[in-house]
Amino acid sequence: MSTPNTDKLFTGPIPELYERYLVPMIFQPYADDLADRVAQRRPSRVLEIAAGTGAVTRAMAKVLPGEAELVVTDLNAPMLARAEAIGLGGRVAEWRQADAMQLPFDDGSFDLVVCQFGVMFFPDKPGAFAEARRVLRPGGTLLFNVWDRIEENDFANAVSRALAECFPDSPPDFMARTPHGYHRREVIERDLSAGGFATMPTFDTVAKRSRAESPQVPAIGFCQATPMRAEFEARGGDAMQRATEYCEAALRGQFGEGPIEGRISAHVVTVSA
Repeated sequence: MSTPNTDKLFTGPIPELYERYLVPMIFQPYADDLADRVAQRRPSRVLEIAAGTGAVTRAMAKVLPGEAELVVTDLNAPMLARAEAIGLGGRVAEWRQADAMQLPFDDGSFDLVVCQFGVMFFPDKPGAFAEARRVLRPGGTLLFNVWDRIEENDFANAVSRALAECFPDSPPDFMARTPHGYHRREVIERDLSAGGFATMPTFDTVAKRSRAESPQVPAIGFCQATPMRAEFEARGGDAMQRATEYCEAALRGQFGEGPIEGRISAHVVTVSA
């Protein structure tokens, strides 16, 4: 499945909106889960790729011992700047803009490479996996998660269906295409093998609950704090506002007024170099 260039645009107001609306709603529960898995392995040097605004970074900083070295990267400078601006008291050894397809680190530099919900955006997944394997020491671990199919993620699915109704002639399919488009185990296993991982990965499907203070939160989060924003802006006029309001109404109709909650599901993948 190809990934359009617009699917990787996390610029303009997106980092602030992403941190405000999406991190608490869908990312934080899995950030805590990944950080605990990292800590259990007691790594001495960790590389985080596609760190976004730093949800996993902050979670790892809380649970890793002080002697563990943490290097944090993201392709998008604005997202990385937002993560660094939060401040972790020097807990991160290095913040660095870096492409997961061409990591600027020596072979065998890390015990563990971790990535939260970034793999789906890599244009050449076997190539990115090969880079992760290259920078891992022998026996090191690649640990990442990907979203389950969209039907298992209530808010995202509701928004996707609402947008198909709002724009019937050209439905925005970003949600199903990219964030929720890389969930098949056999495909992930194939790409890891093509990237040079000889051991079989383990898969752990983790179901949680997503909560928002109102239907407006997921509507703004998905329509304005993801790369869909660029697509709506390209449509011109009031497309983004119309999309947001339509999704908010659909969410309200399905989940009710006031605080709402729904299912979320993701696969956690672990593989040894």
